[in-house]
Formats: sequence, structure tokens, C-alpha cells
Amino acid sequence: MLIQEYQEHWREDFQAIRAVLADALGNLPVTIEHIGSTAVPGLAAKPIIDIDVVYARNEEFGKISAKLERIAYVHHGNQGIPQREVFKRRSGAERHAILDALAHHLYVCPIDSEELRRHIVLRNYLREHAPARIEYQHLKYTIAEEARQDRKKYAALKEVRAREFVERSIVEAGRAKTNGG
Repeated sequence: MLIQEYQEHWREDFQAIRAVLADALGNLPVTIEHIGSTAVPGLAAKPIIDIDVVYARNEEFGKISAKLERIAYVHHGNQGIPQREVFKRRSGAERHAILDALAHHLYVCPIDSEELRRHIVLRNYLREHAPARIEYQHLKYTIAEEARQDRKKYAALKEVRAREFVERSIVEAGRAKTNGG
């Protein structure tokens, strides 16, 4: 199945990947955020850990990129999303017990990135609002069924079909914050 019920080990998987990244990035002033559906307890998801490495000063990006390259990540540009740089494991790299065993997507974002803000706001909103989490889960299962469990078709359909839900959720999160709840 493309979408799986929430797995408690996703949090541990993130922590394992995070530890490797933190070690590789050394003393660089970054934070490492678990984002996406696997970061929301109780939410069904594709079993892929999404991670944002966040930096504050523009000059840090080159240092981050160089350190990630040392552990076989290659920069793949922003793939059409400004201020969200994609890094993927280099094919043919020496196998890493954690980085190659745990499916993940790695992004590097400046702290003022709009995409980072959206990742964090949506994650937190879904963590705190069960009705929205249930609605999103239902939407994801429906899209997976329509895509006949094909990963590429699912991604294309989700890009279009989930956009309205995500936008509405981000607006609702802003209202909830403004109203103190």
C-alpha cells in the first residue's frame, strides 16, 4: 500500500536520520525539523520521512551543502519551489546503515522561507486539530485509490487535489493562532 497507517517508529526513524545529519553538519547553526505527514502522530502517510534543515544566514548554505556532500548527498536545486533546496543521496555511494535504510526526503531552507513556514504551520495545525487530520487522511487514501497505488500518479493528483485542503488549513491555523486557540 502506498499510504500506511501512522507508525510510531517514524518518530524514531527521524531521530536516527537527524542524529547522522547533526553529526555531519557539526557546529553549523542549523535546526533539523521533521515535517510532512510522518511528523503528525495519528496521520496515515507514505512511509517517507520529510526533513528540513534550517539555517539563518545565507552564507551558511554553501557550508551546509559541502558537509552534506561529504555524506553522499547531491544538491538537486529547488525543483520549482523557491527557498527549498533538494538534496538526494548520490547513486553508487557507499551504503550507509541509516541514510540508505530509511526512506527520506531532505530539504535545506533559510529560516525566512515561505515553504518552510508552510511546512511548520501545516504540521502543527494537523497535530493539534483532529478533524483536519482525519479529513486530510481521508483525502490521501482517496487519492491513493484513484492513483491505483501508483506513486507518480499519486504525487501528481495530490499536488492538485490536496492544494485546496493545505491552503485552507494554513488559513485556519492563522485564525486559530489569532484567536488564541
